[in-house]
Amino acid sequence: MLIPLPWLAEYVDLDGRDGAAVAAALVSVGLEEEAIHGSGVTGPLVCGLVVSQEPEPQKNGKTIEWCQVDVGPEHGGVRGIVCGAHNFGVGDKVVVALPGAVLPGPFPITARKTYGHVSDGMIASELELGIGEDHSGILVLSRIGLDPAPGTDMLPLLHLDEQTVEINVTPDRGYCFSVRGVAREFGHATGSAFRDPALLDTPPATPDGFGVEVDDAAPIHGRVGCDRFVARIVRGCRAAGPSPAWMQRRLRQAGMRPISLGVDVTNYVMLEVGQPLHAYDLHGVAEPIVVRRARPGEHLVTLDDVDRTLDPEDLLITDSPDGERGARVLGLAGVMGGASSEVTEATTDLLIEGAHFDPITVARTSRRHKLSSEAAKRFERGADPALPPKAVQRVVDLLLEYGGGEADTAVTDVDHRVAPGPISFDPSYAEALVGVAYPAATVRRVLEAIGCVVNETGGHGIVHGEPGGIAGAGPWQVVPPSWRPDLTRAVDLVEEVARIEGYSAIGSVVPAAPRGGGLTGSQRLRRSVARSLADFGLVEVLSYPFVGSGVFDQLGYAPDDARRAAVTLANPLDVAAPLMRTALLQTLLPTAKRNLSRGFGDIGLFELGLVTLPDGPLGRAPILAVDRRPTPSELAEVTGAVPPQPRHVAGVLMGARVPAGVWGPGRPADWADAVQAARLVCGVAHVDVSVRAVEQAPFHPGRCAAVLALDGTVIGYAGELAPQVLDSFGLPARSVGFELDVDALVALSPEIVPARPVWTHPVAKEDLAFVVDAGVAAAALVDAVVAGAGDLVEDATVFDVYTGDQVPSGKKSVAVALRLRAPDRTLTPEDIAQARNAAVRAAAKAVGAELRG
Repeated sequence: MLIPLPWLAEYVDLDGRDGAAVAAALVSVGLEEEAIHGSGVTGPLVCGLVVSQEPEPQKNGKTIEWCQVDVGPEHGGVRGIVCGAHNFGVGDKVVVALPGAVLPGPFPITARKTYGHVSDGMIASELELGIGEDHSGILVLSRIGLDPAPGTDMLPLLHLDEQTVEINVTPDRGYCFSVRGVAREFGHATGSAFRDPALLDTPPATPDGFGVEVDDAAPIHGRVGCDRFVARIVRGCRAAGPSPAWMQRRLRQAGMRPISLGVDVTNYVMLEVGQPLHAYDLHGVAEPIVVRRARPGEHLVTLDDVDRTLDPEDLLITDSPDGERGARVLGLAGVMGGASSEVTEATTDLLIEGAHFDPITVARTSRRHKLSSEAAKRFERGADPALPPKAVQRVVDLLLEYGGGEADTAVTDVDHRVAPGPISFDPSYAEALVGVAYPAATVRRVLEAIGCVVNETGGHGIVHGEPGGIAGAGPWQVVPPSWRPDLTRAVDLVEEVARIEGYSAIGSVVPAAPRGGGLTGSQRLRRSVARSLADFGLVEVLSYPFVGSGVFDQLGYAPDDARRAAVTLANPLDVAAPLMRTALLQTLLPTAKRNLSRGFGDIGLFELGLVTLPDGPLGRAPILAVDRRPTPSELAEVTGAVPPQPRHVAGVLMGARVPAGVWGPGRPADWADAVQAARLVCGVAHVDVSVRAVEQAPFHPGRCAAVLALDGTVIGYAGELAPQVLDSFGLPARSVGFELDVDALVALSPEIVPARPVWTHPVAKEDLAFVVDAGVAAAALVDAVVAGAGDLVEDATVFDVYTGDQVPSGKKSVAVALRLRAPDRTLTPEDIAQARNAAVRAAAKAVGAELRG
């Protein structure tokens, strides 16, 4: 929400505070600051008097004006400026951006040579200044009612020195989607008096008002889709004309484009008080208007020129042409109007609508049709049902003032509101829950300040609706204001007390470490895994754990693959991704694609995160109290309602693993890097593993390794990703990856890791090249070599695999580097030869390996 400070100052005293100070005050009452915006114009922007003007035709057919402009003695007097516009003349006063100024863009102004002259500044148009859409000519000040002296600073005169504060409005604070709501909150933060722009006298409903009927045959959760509908008629208004300059300026500052008086006034009042409104061309609407749900097969062309197929849950505004009740669809209630009754250049008679719609209905329609309109943002957060008559009156007043015409005396107000019930509230509950001593008088003052009506009933009681409520001075009956539909429980009132009195008053208590220690073993291991992969050259990322069902096909999962059994969210952030991921690669590969599309060619990413693996039907978790520790049975219910969520680690590598440079051509990442990364993770956990060639989606059938613990537990998989998988994600060929179960490593990791002795005797190195069948896994050969060489083996690593003319067909050469060392002596040639020969015999017996000559 963008809040222009001059607009805010109309309803609450700012006392000279700038944007930063206003934002800080709003942050103190829980409104998050996003940014502070200016006009984008800085530097010397002054009034200039055109002293002379000489047209100069150019070779390209264009005629420029060589002007002498008086910008005042304090800015150098008369300056020569080249201008391409012709809508001004000698004696006109214009806006001059002098060298050093910056116009929106940003567009810095300098003295520069052009068309044979040095142009010492720029004569600006409305569009170049960001204060209008007209770029056809120069802004002549007399035409907007200004007559300043040459050299006068134009920033304040054109309101270009004004600031706008942008805030983030959370879903429970919908009333802050208006200048009125933000002014109220600023008053709470600073103590400044709030002046309510919605305090207007409104006429009562009359029997002869425009016909409106609410016929909701299928309300969602039993809540009628429209509980209030106000309508007024204005005739003979210049609705298609421009709105006043001050209104256009405020709309632009608030992020909206001025269109016409009829449209601008409804947008202005919406931004001012938070009530969405709609103006219809009266002659395009037939009585009665009927608010109803959509019928199967109905369509609507909305104002964005999209033909939309309607859903039976959609709430519609319809009218009754030719006496056919509710036959024509005018708009999606609370979301967007239709094209058939929009205000046009010929419109002079208007029907003004101000209504209150069910938040759930509007939210579902907005998401279903992917229409996040300004109206929907306000209705789905809960608009004030008391506002429609006030807002409509404000619109009528502004239309009559700036567009002329006459308002009908007939007033429509279909009012089916249900008054909010009181909340039983013990004032001592605030202290019990927050831990700060709030006297009852303070609690009452805060609740009344936010608009609640507090009735003290006396006697003793407990907090209604709060398990284990607090006995105290007696429950109050608190009725929340109409603009706060989020206040439904006693705990909500406590939150308001804490917020208004200041979160800074709540002391910080550092919790004791569990079991008297620091990090748990699992936490230490996770940190070590992340650190080791970062040292390996990978970058950690964090992706959303939500996927669509199509990702399972992209990854090549078989129809009966258990990873297809994903938990479906009841209310997903994105309807296209309603499932919880069952593997990290499901979200890591799209993350890699995003990085690739932004110009990164050599990519190495990893993620540590949870996957969700349901093992049966899920229970329903209870809502736990916040004023006491949950009971064991309650905790068991919560645990039982949550599916298993093991922690995994996954990584992907693509492009160059070693970049090219003076040291050579470099090399691309391959399957061995993925296996090495997986072994690195297992090594950090001090878990001995082996690898075996397997087939497992999404990996290449012939280039995938299962990572196995010594007891046969599958820790995960690593290798080259299948070509069809890479094609489906748009990733480079031969990209590789891995995914491991970190929780499985935690379970296998020893609590106490014996320190490795530091051997002081020298190492002996032996390189052995074996010829084996092409289908023999290198890991199997290494295992045989290690088993044969015995306890003297410190390390065995494959350093070369060769297939070609120098080995028989169907064979390959695998070279293994052996490191031999004894803890108590220097190895003799006989020791080395014995270990070497034993390794060769073991390899021959295990995998049929022959020592290559």
